[in-house]
Amino acid sequence: MASMLEYIKIILQKVSFDRKLFEKELRKAIRMLMPAEIKRLRQWCYDHYATVHLPVLNTCFERLSSLN
Repeated sequence: MASMLEYIKIILQKVSFDRKLFEKELRKAIRMLMPAEIKRLRQWCYDHYATVHLPVLNTCFERLSSLN
């Protein structure tokens, strides 16, 4: 069975064409995951979507920067 993190990555890939949907799903994911998973998700998001959704990523992850 796939982990929640892997499931969330699939969802984000499917909605990445739409900024508002991407942000909505990313915010939901951050609420659902454990801190270690959020760090992995953050890295994955920046690796895959920084060129397209950088403002969304910065907004969603800014309050989590203290976790680093």
